[in-house]
Amino acid sequence: MPDRDHDSEIEREIREGRKFTPQEAMGRMAGPGAMKGASPVARSQQAENEIGTWLRGNIGDSGGALQAVLHRHLKGSRLLLDNVEQPLVAIADYCRRILASDERIEALVQEADVEWGRAMDERPYFQRDGSPPHPEDPYTVESVRSALSDVVARLEQR
Repeated sequence: MPDRDHDSEIEREIREGRKFTPQEAMGRMAGPGAMKGASPVARSQQAENEIGTWLRGNIGDSGGALQAVLHRHLKGSRLLLDNVEQPLVAIADYCRRILASDERIEALVQEADVEWGRAMDERPYFQRDGSPPHPEDPYTVESVRSALSDVVARLEQR
């Protein structure tokens, strides 16, 4: 027991000279070794980060709006939470769901157009039924369909 008393005395001396922080309080409440071998970032947050990183590196999207919309839809989604250990599976499944429905893909294109307009501080180009897309529209039904199909193909090759 003399070693334990000596250690406690040293710890008390060290604490006297420093400011007590909320982080230290949380650490003390959790107990010694609570974070050993564990990440301080929740697994769901890690999965969201992994999705964002993968989307930025694998979707040819110069405006970044499609990436942002896909990431926003996946963050905190049931699909991601069900695949938190394999977040790329969630991306592929989500893209397949969008590709399976013309209404969903049109809604995604419109949301990407709005996101692009906000980011560029410009009026977005909305594709109208029966009309060809505006030549400067970065997000058309066909371009988004192609991008999502490419995402699925890339993830299936993994």
